[in-house]
Amino acid sequence: MGMIDVGEKPVIHRKAETTGTIYLSSKTIEEINAGRIKKGNPLQVAEITAMNAAKQTHLLIPHCHQIPLDTVSVAFQVSEDSIEARCLVKAQAKTGVEMEALVGVSVALNTVWDMVKYLEKDEQGQYPDTRITDIRVLKKEKGDS
Repeated sequence: MGMIDVGEKPVIHRKAETTGTIYLSSKTIEEINAGRIKKGNPLQVAEITAMNAAKQTHLLIPHCHQIPLDTVSVAFQVSEDSIEARCLVKAQAKTGVEMEALVGVSVALNTVWDMVKYLEKDEQGQYPDTRITDIRVLKKEKGDS
C-alpha cells in the first residue's frame, strides 16, 4: 500500500468545485448580517481558513499528494437559516484537486460554526439545531477547460 504513483501521469489542468451548508438559527444569521459576531466576520475568516486548509490537504489526508495550487476561491450564500459555502480549486497537476476543495469547504463551514457557537448553544450547552450538511463535489474537470 502507499500513495498512488503519479510519476508517469502528465501535468494537466485540474479543477474541482465543492459545496456544503451550515444551518444556524435566524438570530445567529441576523447577528452575522449585522456584523455583531464577537470574533469578527465569520465569512471573511472562513474564506482565509478554507484557502489555507486546501493548501495543506496533503498534511491532513495521508494519501493526498502535495499539489501546487493555482487558485482557491470561496463564496458564501447567506439565507435566513443557513449559509452555503462553495470552494473552487484549480491547479496544473498530475492528480485531481477534489480533496483540496472538499477540505476547503469543510474547514470553511467549521470555522463559521466555531465563530458563532456561543449564539447556537442551548441552555445545556448543546447544539440541537446547528448542523453541517450536504458536503459534496459539484464538479470535477481535467484537461482543457
